[in-house]
Amino acid sequence: MVIEMAFKHRSVLLDETIESLGIKPEGIYVDGTLGGGGHSYEIAKRLSTGRLIGIDQDEAAIKAASERLKEFDERVTIVRSNYRQMKEVLRDLHMDQVDGIVLDLGVSSYQLDTKERGFSYNEDAPLDMRMDRRNSKTAKDIINGYSEMELYRIIRDYGEDKFAKNIAKHIVRMREEKPLETTFELVAAIKAAIPAKVRAVGGHPAKRTFQAIRIELNQELDVLKDTLEDMINLLKPGGRLCIITFHSLEDRIVKSHYRTAQDPCICPPDFPVCVCGRQSLGRVISRKPILPSDEEIENNKRSKSAKLRVFEKAVQ
Repeated sequence: MVIEMAFKHRSVLLDETIESLGIKPEGIYVDGTLGGGGHSYEIAKRLSTGRLIGIDQDEAAIKAASERLKEFDERVTIVRSNYRQMKEVLRDLHMDQVDGIVLDLGVSSYQLDTKERGFSYNEDAPLDMRMDRRNSKTAKDIINGYSEMELYRIIRDYGEDKFAKNIAKHIVRMREEKPLETTFELVAAIKAAIPAKVRAVGGHPAKRTFQAIRIELNQELDVLKDTLEDMINLLKPGGRLCIITFHSLEDRIVKSHYRTAQDPCICPPDFPVCVCGRQSLGRVISRKPILPSDEEIENNKRSKSAKLRVFEKAVQ
């Protein structure tokens, strides 16, 4: 019961995503990050003979979405997996191509608000942060097992924190006394590494480091990079891929891949005609990302950093 209630929140950029998908009643659609089923519910209720495939690696999400979508049982198939395996999931369902795919790359409210998951720096809990709790490796293993240089690298690259070097140094110094086991122990190490005058302004000092550890543990950027080409190839002509990102690292990957898929030519700029033979896979629907409205941000503060980018497969 707790899980079902926790997952009941309005999905970010919901109306904009549904409109961008251009749903056909007979179409086949994939929600690669099912979560509580918010986007999936709106897709499923627009289908008649079509089908929705919902994928998520989080067991709690699977349970909550299954309950939410049970009225559409004939139109919905739910699979516990990582969207990295989307091609294999569809192959097992004897599907070659689909009319649309949606990814919402944000951490769900349920994951953030469930203390024992260890995603939040505002709650004291074991250092976990696993999206898929079947995996044995946790955030605790990274914090206590990575070298100072490795910690510095991920906090710098994935957290984009200018105090990354000092944070890594303080983590290593504190774990020499005893292993860091809880979120608040990690927060203490981070706070000790950041000057007081900096901590007094802006957001929570641990936000960037927690993001970096979570990304590293769950291989979030690698999964996205490895899957974008497959997802575009899975689209039928005219099909659309809608991806919602929540930080600049993800958004840059999506923006760059969309641009290359639209214009893959590698000929030198001074060539009068293209001779490389690479053909465009489709087009980016809007040059700038679609952003949440002021009203949505007011109602859901976590939507503030969301960006939706849409790619349409070429009609051959």
